[in-house]
Amino acid sequence: MHRMLWSKAFCRYPVLVLSLWFCVEAVPIAVDKTKVETPEQKLEAPQSVDTGLHYDRYLREVIDFLEKDQHFREKLHNTDMEDIKQGKLAKELDFVGHHVRTKLDELKRQEVNRLRTLIKAKQDVEGGHEMNHKALLMQFEYMNHMNPHTFEVEDLDKLIKSATSDLENYDKDRHEEFKRYEMMKEHKRKEHLKNLDEEQRKDEEQHYEELRKKHANHPKINHPGSQDQLKEVWKESDGLDPDDFDPKTFFKLHDTNGDGYIDQQELEALFTKELEKMYSPNLEEDDMTEMEEERLRMREHVMNEVDTNKDRLVSMDEFLMSTNKKEFQEPDSWETLEQAPAYTDEEMKLFEEQLAQEESNLNQKNVELQKQKEELERQQEQLNAQKAELQQAVEQMQIIKFEKANAAVEVKDGATVAVPPGGQALPVLPGDSQPLPPSHQQELPAHS
Repeated sequence: MHRMLWSKAFCRYPVLVLSLWFCVEAVPIAVDKTKVETPEQKLEAPQSVDTGLHYDRYLREVIDFLEKDQHFREKLHNTDMEDIKQGKLAKELDFVGHHVRTKLDELKRQEVNRLRTLIKAKQDVEGGHEMNHKALLMQFEYMNHMNPHTFEVEDLDKLIKSATSDLENYDKDRHEEFKRYEMMKEHKRKEHLKNLDEEQRKDEEQHYEELRKKHANHPKINHPGSQDQLKEVWKESDGLDPDDFDPKTFFKLHDTNGDGYIDQQELEALFTKELEKMYSPNLEEDDMTEMEEERLRMREHVMNEVDTNKDRLVSMDEFLMSTNKKEFQEPDSWETLEQAPAYTDEEMKLFEEQLAQEESNLNQKNVELQKQKEELERQQEQLNAQKAELQQAVEQMQIIKFEKANAAVEVKDGATVAVPPGGQALPVLPGDSQPLPPSHQQELPAHS
């Protein structure tokens, strides 16, 4: 038995996360050997791709252990998509084996500890203010934080719903990121032109237009998912005669893991030849970020046309049904990115206004920081001056102390006098250890 289709779900696509993993036998590729020779290969489990979710590891580990329970696996196989979305499948958690539940409890405790560590790190970065960890944990909606110790039905239900919502928004987020990328690229180009003189600006604009024309000068792009497009893959990638095109054979050839479905990654691979007509990593006029956006647009279009049950998988029946449509044989021309800009003039205007506001805020912040820096430097100068004065006073006191400690005492003409280093001898009365002050100094008669 193969691993369930969860491994494919992690290729960014949500409903597979929900449809949970049908347990399927390897499906041999039944290709007409008169048309193509396919070497026998041992089918390997597909490599999981990171979903991009911040709780990706936790999601994977929960799936891995649920897969190991036979009862749960059977329920997954017999549960339809809507029941999964409505949480009916999560209730089956009560019937899984004790060792699976124990491991799920452990995984949940580890995930809660990970989140607490993240919150603590954020607290340290933001200045060490006291935070309500329990309240902050509530923002992570994929688990029940009221019980941080055991993995319950509610945890599985929350995990399924959160993964569904987050992954369904993944493509939308990618489109938004691409739009911002394109607007920022255009903004930088215009800012660069502002810094050029008139002649340089003219040359730069001319070069820009030449690059646009070069990029647009490519072979005809077939409508994604059309008969012409698939026949080109059949010829160029599969090495087969276009006149012998057979949809069923084509499906089996491109169901690369033999699970009976063409998933979204397998579908995207079908567009490589079309994209190579428009994009090359070695040409200045071609932007590889734009190529990936074009690939995404093609995949979304075909899925919308072919995936009738919206499970983000193309079954054999769905594929064969699509080949009988008029759109398959007589499609409209495909509108590429250069013909369908990612943003409108109004969106560009708003974007530049936002950038201007952000720049203004940054400049204001820089002014405030500069003032703070100057004030700190002024205070540092004052402290340095005070430190120098204090150091000078300490040195003076040490000199005085040293001179007192090293004063010499001697007898002169029968009188005891103290002689400071480099100073004049001062008289000292008999039995007195200190010299007389200058105002009291007078000649003392010598003792006979």
